[in-house]
Amino acid sequence: MKVLVTDPIAEAGIERLREAGHEVETAYDLEGDALLDAVSDANALVVRSGTEVTEAVFEAAPDLVIVGRAGIGVDNIDIDAATEHGVIVANAPEGNVRAAAEHTVAMTFAIARSIPQAHARLKAGEWAKGDYLGTEVNKKTLGIVGLGRVGQEVAKRLNALGMNLVAYDPYIGKERAEKLGAELAPLEEVLDRADFITVHTPLTPETEGLIGEEELARIEGGYVINCARGGVVDEAALARAVEDGVIAGAALDVFAEEPLPRDSPLLDVEDVVVTPHLGASTEAAQENVATSIADQVLAAFAEEPVMNALNAPSMDANAFPRVRPYIELAETAGRVAVQLFDDQISEVEVVYAGDIAEEEIDLVTASALKGVFRPLEWQVNAVNAPRIAEDRGIDVSETKRSQSEDFQSLVTVTVRNTDSEVSVCGTLFAGEDPRIVRIDGYRVDAIPGGRMVVTRNTDEPGVIGLIGSVMGEYGINIAGMYNARETIGGEALTVYNVDDPVPDEARERLEEDPRIIETRYITLSNDEDDIDPVRASITE
Repeated sequence: MKVLVTDPIAEAGIERLREAGHEVETAYDLEGDALLDAVSDANALVVRSGTEVTEAVFEAAPDLVIVGRAGIGVDNIDIDAATEHGVIVANAPEGNVRAAAEHTVAMTFAIARSIPQAHARLKAGEWAKGDYLGTEVNKKTLGIVGLGRVGQEVAKRLNALGMNLVAYDPYIGKERAEKLGAELAPLEEVLDRADFITVHTPLTPETEGLIGEEELARIEGGYVINCARGGVVDEAALARAVEDGVIAGAALDVFAEEPLPRDSPLLDVEDVVVTPHLGASTEAAQENVATSIADQVLAAFAEEPVMNALNAPSMDANAFPRVRPYIELAETAGRVAVQLFDDQISEVEVVYAGDIAEEEIDLVTASALKGVFRPLEWQVNAVNAPRIAEDRGIDVSETKRSQSEDFQSLVTVTVRNTDSEVSVCGTLFAGEDPRIVRIDGYRVDAIPGGRMVVTRNTDEPGVIGLIGSVMGEYGINIAGMYNARETIGGEALTVYNVDDPVPDEARERLEEDPRIIETRYITLSNDEDDIDPVRASITE
């Protein structure tokens, strides 16, 4: 597999990919057509903040499996476009958390004690001891806007230095905040109470300009520190607030436009400290994010959960071995169900019963959807299958049941509309041996794989012989047969595993016999030419 790296990352990450046997190409400062040409045959793209990964990039890269951001922020990646194209987007949020937190603390002290200003004047030959009267952080109130990973690490460090903590974060629980020594409060209250405000939110439509002129006025006489993402704080309003004495000072490591333009008003205000996005610039942090994103690329190549995927189901690494066999089972059940269904789908239901109901099943459900859409879509995977369902107006539901009547675990995929439905149940024998055990209530014991023929017929002598004879006439070898019936003389359902493709003429011959109610040819191969043309046409 080919990995394209378009922004510099630590060599440790590149070596990890090469040691795993993959080709790694580094090409920095690419843009426009040069980037599109370079990514055209890539299976993975690794970036930092310098590469804009737009919809055009995904259009140009049909084999792309994953885009890895060696860092936290992903505002340079079009995640919606990635999802549409079935490409995983992952970041490395853990690798530089400590470095970003430490830089935030350093910037807090730098602005509170005017360290850069005093340093510059002393270097220029001035002994300006009397010009700077610093602020101690002890017993001051720190307002934390965004109590995520970095915000929590900052909270731990500055709480230990004697600061009182008040935080705004609508996505964190009161209990977790209290464990960190922080009191949760609305944003306005945090701004009113804090002597120092530190920002730790991603840049989203909701957070862009979150701290503007009105918010800065509430921090009267205080300090603002932003080492998170540029654009969360209105930079022009911040420069004015510091220059006019509304707030005492500010320290920023991130900016709405990077590199920071020479005409930025921030550069003209002495009590604004700026650094060129150094939050993650430590040797340890760079190595951590590089190896973390390399590991996620390798996981994506191996079709394993990507731990920090932003647009795909994920799960704890310890849980994955227990769930892994059900991922393929659910996909298979979905593929069988949709090829037995003869109408437009309006709903997909996945029911988990028994032990599997105790596990994280988002990835399993996504795989079931992948199976349902596989015969209908040119490119579908667990990333874009939920989006395909949404775009098609197909309702998706999950149900968990602690008990399974006959099996330790059972996964049932049902496709339906208002007029009809088909259900396929699968389980695992001996740990990882998949079986289809029910089709629409008929108990079978079918090995899913390759090519299958499913017939519904009246339960009477000679029918199975007829089917075998017709298969033989067309040179189709039967590898296995699994028969079930409602009642003696009622309707029966039989699943045949076959070694060869089944032509339309063979099915037509079978259905000429009045005892044959229906014949379905199912393929579980990945050969595009082997998909049932009837099923492949149901895309309206």
